[in-house]
Amino acid sequence: MGVIVGGAVLAGCGGGSSSSSAAGSTAKTTTTPVAKPPPNAEEGTVFVSLGSAAGLGQVLVDSQGRTLYAFSKDSGKSSACTGACAKAWPPLLVENGEPEPSNGAGAARLGTITLPDGSRQVTYAGHPLYGFSGDKQPGEANGNGSSAFGGTWTALKGSGAPAG
Repeated sequence: MGVIVGGAVLAGCGGGSSSSSAAGSTAKTTTTPVAKPPPNAEEGTVFVSLGSAAGLGQVLVDSQGRTLYAFSKDSGKSSACTGACAKAWPPLLVENGEPEPSNGAGAARLGTITLPDGSRQVTYAGHPLYGFSGDKQPGEANGNGSSAFGGTWTALKGSGAPAG
């Protein structure tokens, strides 16, 4: 079973905490079609694709069309988000296989890192990917620009650069 860019965001990680707020910018919701896995995708495959987020245009999204984020405190392909941080910003995890691209996401930019608990987090252009618990609907980007947990959270374009 592989990961295809557009994947399910699953909570994980342990240890550590921070007292910073998880509130983000107030982007309005727009209706966004949910990203669909390629026809040959195995059941249970996690995938990442490009989708529309309010005020940001095309950004990386999970299989439910929810915006994916990078965290400025992450370095050298290692996650700095654990404990309370990982509850508010759950890492995009893959159980088996390697990431595969879907809907405009670049295969060469996909990878994984191994977290201290042994789980594997999907990366894009060297950035570990996270969802945001404050995004309830596809197309929301409420976490973009947030300074929660001592760093800045940004949605990513297909190039791997920060969005808007």
